[in-house]
Amino acid sequence: MASSQHLSLAGGAQGFNWLPVFVAEEHGIFAKHGLVIEYKKMGTVDKATTAVVEGEADLAITPPEGAVSNFVKGGELRVIASNSNRLPMSLVAQPSVKTIKDLKGKKVGTSSLTEGTAIYTQMLLSKEGLRYPGDYEFELAGIHTKRWEALQAGEIACAPQPAPWNFLAEREGYNLIGEINDVIPEIVFAAVIGRKSWLDGNRDVVGRFLKALFEAYAITNDPSRDDITLPIFQRITTKDDSELASRGLHYMRDMGMWPGDLSIPQAAMNATVDLMIRANLLDEAARSSAAGVFERSFLQGAVGWLKYV
Repeated sequence: MASSQHLSLAGGAQGFNWLPVFVAEEHGIFAKHGLVIEYKKMGTVDKATTAVVEGEADLAITPPEGAVSNFVKGGELRVIASNSNRLPMSLVAQPSVKTIKDLKGKKVGTSSLTEGTAIYTQMLLSKEGLRYPGDYEFELAGIHTKRWEALQAGEIACAPQPAPWNFLAEREGYNLIGEINDVIPEIVFAAVIGRKSWLDGNRDVVGRFLKALFEAYAITNDPSRDDITLPIFQRITTKDDSELASRGLHYMRDMGMWPGDLSIPQAAMNATVDLMIRANLLDEAARSSAAGVFERSFLQGAVGWLKYV
């Protein structure tokens, strides 16, 4: 086995999208590639990005917006691989709300009034002719657990909820009236990011890390390996409910949540940049250059036989 190398890996909540990472850790794949991973749970995605910028962590798995913003300003952050390329969310509505059109004049819960869930929801509702502002209101309801509480309290008419909590709501009599994946079929939900100077100086350890992830993703995406993946997924989502965990895992895997080759399709990068511009996180003038944040050489070096487009 190769000599042991330490690598610090930051993340915000380290939730369901980290499933392949935990598979690699708990089933000795990192160790097989001579890696000892130090996990840094930072609490928020912004802090995970900052940890890489400031050298507190070598790499992070986190949404790519911070890396894109840093890159277009001439910073060192780079995206070297995808963690996940889908948004596994349903629009969950009160039992009295049967369709998206029924939301006219009602309150919609989100975690932000201008970013993320607010943009996803606007795009979904606009397909059915509802416009914002005017046809409905946004209510700042917080993260998915807080949105669920607001739904139960009747404070909002609907909210986007990730799996498997969308299925929990459905089981409790709430309606799933739309899928975010229908309007945003590909997006960089989370990515592996690092500093260019560190990446260039540590190509061997980066290559080992990506090779280990590649093996773990193959297990994660294999339905016959649920004996490995489902207990981990249940632990990090609905730890007391195996049925909900199973539905959530299959839902995410079936939609292609975890890309087997760790790559970022152009459509996913374009969607990420477009949503950043919509949220005023990026100037329109930076649209054409923003995709340069993805440095394919690290992924190609680790699994050079893969095909890239």
